[in-house]
Amino acid sequence: MRPNYKKIYQDMLKMEYPEKLKDPKIKELLEKLNTSEDVLKFNEKLFKQSRENQKLKTYDRQTMLKLLQYQKKHGHSTSYMSRKYKISRTTLSKWKLMFEEELDTMQSAGK
Repeated sequence: MRPNYKKIYQDMLKMEYPEKLKDPKIKELLEKLNTSEDVLKFNEKLFKQSRENQKLKTYDRQTMLKLLQYQKKHGHSTSYMSRKYKISRTTLSKWKLMFEEELDTMQSAGK
């Protein structure tokens, strides 16, 4: 079962930042929260990134694959991706192993 990101953020904003719920841009962004990637973008726009938020990040399969495809397409190192997206190198390496075959298939299909 997927978390209801919209409800989570609405509740959090009601408690901590009720004034932000009045902003039409925030309301619009709340409606578009479907994937982990959407949540990360929303969180980045809404709050300044903090170290504490990094500990609790979770990613769905689609977002993991998208990040790995981006890395492969642009030839970025694991260290670069780790710094850019604040994901540990170990986590990125685990993802590569998990999706190795799928990434190769996707790359072959794209050629």
